[in-house]
Amino acid sequence: MRLEYFQMVDRVVTLGADHISVESQVPETSPVFEGHFPGYPIVPGVLLVETMAQTAGWLLLALERMERMPFLLKVNGANFRGFVGPGAKLVVEAKRTHDGSGYAVAEARILSEGKRVADAEITFRIMPFPAEALREAMTATASRIGLPGHSGAGQA
Repeated sequence: MRLEYFQMVDRVVTLGADHISVESQVPETSPVFEGHFPGYPIVPGVLLVETMAQTAGWLLLALERMERMPFLLKVNGANFRGFVGPGAKLVVEAKRTHDGSGYAVAEARILSEGKRVADAEITFRIMPFPAEALREAMTATASRIGLPGHSGAGQA
């Protein structure tokens, strides 16, 4: 996980027909922690939402076979149940709950030490990649994190 670059997913653990599980390791140090909060560093809630959205996005990219891109539209019912600090090992899970008419909805949650620390329902607009450079960057990242089902990635 590289907070300041919005690279939230480190590795895909499992990928199924409508669900995904990934791992993310919060860095011990990051400029993000300098202001959030001095003397008591925690991952900002907005970055936890981003982590859930990216996890669900990777699920949708895999289900779309990297042919169409999910773009975040709406986050419903984001709940934060605990703090996430430097060095935390996270398991992030997402499940697609609706698909159709160019939209998809997923439920996502973050676990730390087996305890749920955040969850949300996330809606995406699914559309063709607006630029080939974006598709290429997403394909390269998919390979780096081990997303199954695209060229260059093995099965998890």
